[in-house]
Amino acid sequence: MIIVLGYIFGLYFGDTYTFAIGAFVFSLLYSGTAYFFSDKVVLAISGAKQIEKKDNPQLYRAVENLCIGAGLPMPKIYIMEDKALNAFATGRDPKHAVVVVTRGLLNNLEDEELEGVLAHELSHIQNYDIRIATFAAVLAGAVVMIADIFLRSVFWGGGNRGRRDGAGVLIFIGVAFAILSPFIAQVIRLSISRQREYLADSSGALLTRYPEGLASALEKLSIDKSPVRNVSNATAHLYIKNPLGGNPISGLFSTHPPIEDRIRRLREI
Repeated sequence: MIIVLGYIFGLYFGDTYTFAIGAFVFSLLYSGTAYFFSDKVVLAISGAKQIEKKDNPQLYRAVENLCIGAGLPMPKIYIMEDKALNAFATGRDPKHAVVVVTRGLLNNLEDEELEGVLAHELSHIQNYDIRIATFAAVLAGAVVMIADIFLRSVFWGGGNRGRRDGAGVLIFIGVAFAILSPFIAQVIRLSISRQREYLADSSGALLTRYPEGLASALEKLSIDKSPVRNVSNATAHLYIKNPLGGNPISGLFSTHPPIEDRIRRLREI
């Protein structure tokens, strides 16, 4: 989609090859920046603080035991001083992973429920879901940016006038594609996010051998209406439960599948 957008942009300006390659290189640089720095940005936004074993031995041991069972290196552990019940994982690979839980989660879940949530987050790390979600979000953002630049150029002038006059139909198709492509990119990104949540649920249940722990935790999370204070649309997809609430119009535009469906699937395992 990015290369096609670049080609259409180049068609308008009279240099298809340069713009197609330029769009591709731009997406690579954009993705590379996110790959190395997205975890730091997310942690800065969340306001979470790193802890050591002495700060919360129970939480540390729970993560440590699950990592041994999953064959994962020990991630860094952070706590958000937030009463909402939520958690997320970030980091580009298992060696650079971070698990973040809220204070509300620690105060309100039983040991088996907390273990289920931690197993879910560690499964995201094991399955490289964070890397996939980051690239999906970044590339969708790149599509939006390129499409926006193209549409602004079309409506505010510029470009190769002779080429524009001789390719009216193509330009019309290009405008239509530029309008639709951000929508399509976002739908793809959100679909990926929902499917990886299902995968993390099943992988977490496999890790703990106790699906009811995560199912019970998700029930408590679904009841909790406390908002997460430090969150944005860019980071909401990382959390085990959408901290911004579900979409009332359609699941097609939601970062997470319905919690009721996730609980049902866990209890059918």
